[in-house]
Amino acid sequence: MNHRKILLPAPSGHGSTPAKSDRRAPEPRPKGAGKNASRPTGATLLLALLTIATASAEPARLKDLISVEGVRDNQLIGYGIVMGLKNTGDTQLTLFSYQTLTNMLKRMGVTVDPTQMQVRNIAAVIVSATLPPFAQPGTRIDATVGAIGDAKSLQGGVLILTPLKAADGQTYAAAQGPVVTGAFVAGRGGTTTSTNHPTTGRTPEGAIVERAPPSVSPGAHFRLQLRQADFITASRIAAALNKHYAEKDPIARPENPAVIAVDVPPSFASRSVEFIADLEELSIEADRPAKIVINERTGTIVAGKEVRIAPASIMHGNLTVQIHTKLDVSQPNPLAQGQTVVAPQVDVKAKEDAAKSITLEKGATIEELVRALTAIGSTPRDIIAILENLRAAGAIDATIEVI
Repeated sequence: MNHRKILLPAPSGHGSTPAKSDRRAPEPRPKGAGKNASRPTGATLLLALLTIATASAEPARLKDLISVEGVRDNQLIGYGIVMGLKNTGDTQLTLFSYQTLTNMLKRMGVTVDPTQMQVRNIAAVIVSATLPPFAQPGTRIDATVGAIGDAKSLQGGVLILTPLKAADGQTYAAAQGPVVTGAFVAGRGGTTTSTNHPTTGRTPEGAIVERAPPSVSPGAHFRLQLRQADFITASRIAAALNKHYAEKDPIARPENPAVIAVDVPPSFASRSVEFIADLEELSIEADRPAKIVINERTGTIVAGKEVRIAPASIMHGNLTVQIHTKLDVSQPNPLAQGQTVVAPQVDVKAKEDAAKSITLEKGATIEELVRALTAIGSTPRDIIAILENLRAAGAIDATIEVI
């Protein structure tokens, strides 16, 4: 069997001499070189993405890695009515919107039979918002509005006063104001066109906080929560805090991979807010696990620099089968006794490309593998299949996550 073979060299610094290969990866051509310069293929773009992903990691601010326990957002939800629509609201099939309008008018002293209403200018909606920590009464926040009936569009509508409640059943905000959809619907009958999602919108700063959320103010003792639990990162954060702030006794100790207990040092006594603001500026090099993330729908692969490949030999080829069906129609002569018959003619062709072989030496990286596979014309989907097979063979000491 004819095959091409590429030998990936070991990375520099291992004391080994790069092995020769009978075919080298093509060097990138200068921009504008030649009129027929080849455009980047999907595999080339994928390789560029891997090159970026494998760059040396820079230390991150502690603020980007942790959050203070008790300082968190709270979700709010409410049920309301959007009015002022131009015949794009709920129909009579959505009974609860008309019942809501009837109850609201009744509280205002107007009695209306809901079965006699022919209003298409209102829509029942669910209103949601995120209440930030330490939000004080009077603070304005954004609210999201979504139709729950059969309304066609909320464009041009106005949300009327809607209480927003948290999981404890208490009202923490009230929303009201114009709804911005960023979409439109045009046409009528069976001929319509739409842009974006006209049944979802936002009321910018349309919700007013009525009650402060139950946030926990940090005192002399507080706990830091890692956004991604990791033993090494938790130990590094505690060591950095002790090195920078400890005057006599350690002030930080990791309780588990996700939580670090911290005592405010004497130099920041009664100034816990200033202490937290100061420690958030510290730079920590977070430890990241060896992981390969694959999106098979788009052919995207992202891998970290820690991912190494054990010595392995890869042989990959393509088998293409094409089936063509041609319909031949046999029709009798005029005035003849016969019927028209359709006879299918099936043509099957099979083509198998020559196998392509790659040998990986010790210490080869994902970047080197993709670069070699790109050189022999592999597509992103071919590379995804090879990575999955390498994982199954135990040649990759990393977790493969498919999204």
